[in-house]
Amino acid sequence: MADIVNLRQFKKQKARAERETRADQNRALHGRTKAEKQRDQVTAERAEKFVDGHRRDPEKADR
Repeated sequence: MADIVNLRQFKKQKARAERETRADQNRALHGRTKAEKQRDQVTAERAEKFVDGHRRDPEKADR
C-alpha cells in the first residue's frame, strides 16, 4: 500500500530544502573575508595579464 502524503507539508519541506540550498550558495559566494576577495581579484588580474601578454595579435586584444 502507498504511503499517504500531506501535500501541504510536502510543499513546505521542498521550499525549506530549496531555501537551504540557495543559502549555501550565497554563503559560498558572499561569505568570504576581504583578504580572500582581494586574493581572488589579484589572481584573476594576473591570469588576464598573462593571456593578454601572450596574444599573437596585440591589436585584437579588445575581443
